[in-house]
Amino acid sequence: MEEVNHTSVSQFLLTGLSDDPKLQPVLFGLFLSMYLVTVLGNLLIILAVSSDSHLHTPMYFFLSNLSLTDICFISTTVPKMLVNIQAQRKDISYIECCTQVYFLIIFIGMDNFLLSVMAFDRFVAICHPLNYTVIMSPRLCALLVLISWLIMFWVSSIHILLLKRLNFSIGTEIPHFFCDLAQLLKVATSDTLVNNIFLYVVAALLGMFPLTGILFSYSQILCSSMRTSSSVGKYKAFSTCGSHLCVVSLFYGTAFGVYLSSAVTHSSPRTVIASVMYTVVTPMLNPFIYSLRNKDVKGALGRLLSRAAFGGG
Repeated sequence: MEEVNHTSVSQFLLTGLSDDPKLQPVLFGLFLSMYLVTVLGNLLIILAVSSDSHLHTPMYFFLSNLSLTDICFISTTVPKMLVNIQAQRKDISYIECCTQVYFLIIFIGMDNFLLSVMAFDRFVAICHPLNYTVIMSPRLCALLVLISWLIMFWVSSIHILLLKRLNFSIGTEIPHFFCDLAQLLKVATSDTLVNNIFLYVVAALLGMFPLTGILFSYSQILCSSMRTSSSVGKYKAFSTCGSHLCVVSLFYGTAFGVYLSSAVTHSSPRTVIASVMYTVVTPMLNPFIYSLRNKDVKGALGRLLSRAAFGGG
């Protein structure tokens, strides 16, 4: 296979989930349904939070940002896959591939940061309730989100600059249904040492610090709850954290699943399945977890749908 500079590579080939023609309509219908449910569910969360004054608090501000990130996250990968299935094609242009990589890194990192910030918010609310409004001021909340975006834009930009140095062969196949950075580095024909070092260092740092923050926050919440003599107080403390813990478990569980699958074997179907859980299923389930387990969100959604049904009356 001829090796050329990236500027001569006009496209890559995505192997997708299956080559079986009989499965293509099933995959198209399944992923279209999951995409629409994800967008609608997260959009309803955003509308509920913005329209209900009872939810104008730091926790729900972060939740609406998480929902927005999840919409963008799934919109980066699934629409292109649906187009390819419908057109019975596998190609993706070099520019489209780099764009997917760029935004995927940003949105994965934002999910990571937002979950950590939400854990910190619960820690302050439960362990320092008297100072909650002072500590979690609107300015701090906006600053935390802004800093998270800036960090991820910077990290993703460096990844893309390093990626543009690499050479690829004409007709290079990516054993995935989207342009995953780790898979791209595996199929490159030039030296990827610098890319891999930066990838692993950043993944370790951006994974370790937010996860450590989450674990610390919940260890303090647990200690504080155990010191509370009132059983009602304990239940209230844990009930406000239940939804967040479910989302954290789902996010990091699927993330570690992707990492372990790719570390054990190359281009395995298990890696692709784990990636589906990570990039499609998790964003789809998040709004259901929050709406089903959280009475405030459930009530806000009910009021929102009632106003919509009766024409805003």
